[in-house]
Amino acid sequence: MDKAVVPPEKKQYQEIGEDLRTQIIQGHYPVGSRLPPERNIAETYGVSRTIVREALLMLELQGTVDIRQGSGVYVMRIPEEHENEEERFLNSDVGPFEILQARQLLESNIAAFAAKMATRADIDNLRRIIEQEQRAIASNDNSQDNNKMFHLVLAGATQNQMLLATVESVWHHMDSSPLWQQFNVHIASRAWRLKWLGDRQTILAALRRRDVMGAWQAMFQHLENVKKSLLELSDEDAPDFDGYLFESVPLFQGKMV
Repeated sequence: MDKAVVPPEKKQYQEIGEDLRTQIIQGHYPVGSRLPPERNIAETYGVSRTIVREALLMLELQGTVDIRQGSGVYVMRIPEEHENEEERFLNSDVGPFEILQARQLLESNIAAFAAKMATRADIDNLRRIIEQEQRAIASNDNSQDNNKMFHLVLAGATQNQMLLATVESVWHHMDSSPLWQQFNVHIASRAWRLKWLGDRQTILAALRRRDVMGAWQAMFQHLENVKKSLLELSDEDAPDFDGYLFESVPLFQGKMV
């Protein structure tokens, strides 16, 4: 007798997103209205703002709401009750904060190892990618993903093919993640690109010095900056903004030898 297929357990952000969607369908929030502030939603459900942000990104991806920086989250349309195909697809998606947490744990240590293992050719390749991104920003060129290229070349600088394959797998997941792509829509501006460029320059400087802990800290801080940018997407200017509540604590703070 065949075993029954048990659907995967939904993540918190998915459950909250679906509940907010149900409230919109039931008329609690008509088209054009603004949802409660993220802090209020977080308190209502007893979760962190990171969970609420992922739920709102899911709804924005469905076209149900629009996240407006410095203004709030507005209802764009009333979804149909039978719109389940997209939900089933989204339910298998890993949230952007979960991705960033995994990257922070993995790539910080990879940067530290690369500080020991990188060859002169690796350093030169990373420098060329940074220079290429500088030219791309100046000309407003978005045709190449220099960010991804930098992280993959850095992983390759460990001289460990398994580490490179692992980072490639993570980036493949991001490239195919609707929620991550929705996040990228919000951080594609010149200002954010300049910020990430500065972070990568700091990482490269540590590699050049063979500074193991400096490389670890630079990568950890870079991904911390990316996570903070996600928190700041919609209402960083609101008086009740509490982005400081989202804090990452490095699991490793010792000295590498």
